[in-house]
Amino acid sequence: MKPTQLVWLRNDLRLDDNPALTRARQQGAIHVVFIATPKQWQLHDESLAKQGLKAASLRDIADQLAAKGIPFTLLETDYFAGIPKLLTDFCQQQQLEALWFNQETPLDERRRDEAVSHALVESGIACHAQDLDLLVSAPVLTQQDEPFKVFTPYYRRWLQILQEMQQASYAEPEQQDKAITNEYIKPDWANDYRDDLWPANEKAVLKKLSQFCRKKIKVYPEQRDFPAEPATSTLSPYLAIGRIGPRRLLASIQYHCSEQNMHWQDNDWLRELAWRDFYRQLLIHFPRLSMEKPFKPETDHVVWREDEPGFKAWCEGNTGFPIVDAAMRQLLQTGWMHNRLRMIVASFLTKLLLIDWRRGEQFFMQHLIDGEFAANNGGWQWSASTGVDAAPYFRVFNPTRQSERFDPDGDFIRRFVPELKPLSSKQIHNPSDQLRTETDYPMPVIDYKPARQAAIDAFANLKS
Repeated sequence: MKPTQLVWLRNDLRLDDNPALTRARQQGAIHVVFIATPKQWQLHDESLAKQGLKAASLRDIADQLAAKGIPFTLLETDYFAGIPKLLTDFCQQQQLEALWFNQETPLDERRRDEAVSHALVESGIACHAQDLDLLVSAPVLTQQDEPFKVFTPYYRRWLQILQEMQQASYAEPEQQDKAITNEYIKPDWANDYRDDLWPANEKAVLKKLSQFCRKKIKVYPEQRDFPAEPATSTLSPYLAIGRIGPRRLLASIQYHCSEQNMHWQDNDWLRELAWRDFYRQLLIHFPRLSMEKPFKPETDHVVWREDEPGFKAWCEGNTGFPIVDAAMRQLLQTGWMHNRLRMIVASFLTKLLLIDWRRGEQFFMQHLIDGEFAANNGGWQWSASTGVDAAPYFRVFNPTRQSERFDPDGDFIRRFVPELKPLSSKQIHNPSDQLRTETDYPMPVIDYKPARQAAIDAFANLKS
C-alpha cells in the first residue's frame, strides 16, 4: 500500500487546476493541509477582506474534499518561522512520507519553503515542489539569458513560449474514498468581507469566469478603462489567493475566442495575465523588490514630501478631486478598485502630493481584497516612475482630464461621492468653489500645475 501524501495549500486555494494536488493524488491517497499565519499576514499588510475571502474559501475546500473522501486539516502558527516544525510534527504524527506544494515568488515565501524542505528532508520526509503558479512558469529571458526589464519584448517572448507549450489545466483530484466529514471551525482571523460581490464557492468562481468570457471578452478592449461600466472580470481577488488557476483562465480564453471568431493570442485580457507573470518573475530576478527598494536605484534619492494632512485626505477620499475621491471611497467600501482608477490615485499620491510610493503601496495592501505583493508593488513603482518599465518621470496624470475622459457623464463619481449627485456632467469633474460649498465637498488639496512641476523637478534633479 502506497503511503499517504500531504498536500500543502497556500495561495492556491482550489481543487481545479492545482498541479500539486493532482500530481500528489496520482501517487495514491492524499491529506490536505492549510497553515494560517495571522501575525505574518499582518507583517505583510494583508487586508482583513482578503483574509475573509481566504477563510470562506477554505470552508468550501474542506467541503469539496470531504465529498471526495479526502481529509483536510487547518493548522495555525503565528509566523512562517513556525511552519517547518509544525509540518514536520504533523507528518510524523499522521505517518505521512511526502509533501507536495506549488512554488511562490516573494522572497519571504521562498525562504519559508527552503526552511520547510530542509527540515522535512532531515526527518526523512520527501518534498515535491511544483512549478510556479504562472501561465509560463519557466524564466522568460532575452537572447543574452537575462531577465526582461521592459514588458513589450517580454510579452512577445512570453506569448511565443505559451503557444509552444499549450499546457492544459489540471483536473480535480479523483475520488479517494466514500464521503467523510472535515471539521471546519471558523478561525479567529476570518473577517467579514463583501461576499455579495465575491462568493467563495469554487463553482461560482468558475461560472463568473465563463460568463465574463462569453459576454464581455469581445468588448473588453473598448470598455475596460471606464469604471462606470461593468466591463472587467473582477476575478482578481480569486487570482490573488489562487482560487482560480492560470491554465483554467487560458482554457476559457481560448474556448470563447474560438466561439466568437477571435484569435486568442491577440486577446487584451490575456495580456493582463502576462503582466501578472511578469511582475511575479521579477521578484525572483531582483530580490530588492521584496525589500522595499525601488527597481531604479537612483530613485531612492527622490526627496518625498511629509504631508500628513494630504495623505489623510487621500486615504479617506477627501482630496477635492472627484475621480480620486470616488476611487478611494470605492476601495474603502468594497475592498476593490478599478485598474484605471488605481493608476489615477497612485499618480496623484506620488506625483502631485509627492508622497513616497511605499506609503500608498502599504495602504493598498491593507485594504485590497485582491492585494497581491508582486502586482501591487509593480503597479505602484510604475506610477511613481521608480520601477521596471515605469512611466516616464515627466508623465503626470491630470486627474480632471482623466475624469472627463473615462467617466464622461460622472456616473461613477455619483455612485461613490453622493454629495455631488446634483451636479451636471460638466460640473462634476471640477466643481466651482461655490458648488463645493453648497454640496459640502472639500476644496482641492493641491493646485495641479505647480504640484506637477514640483514632481518633475524632484525627478529631474536626480540627474544632476
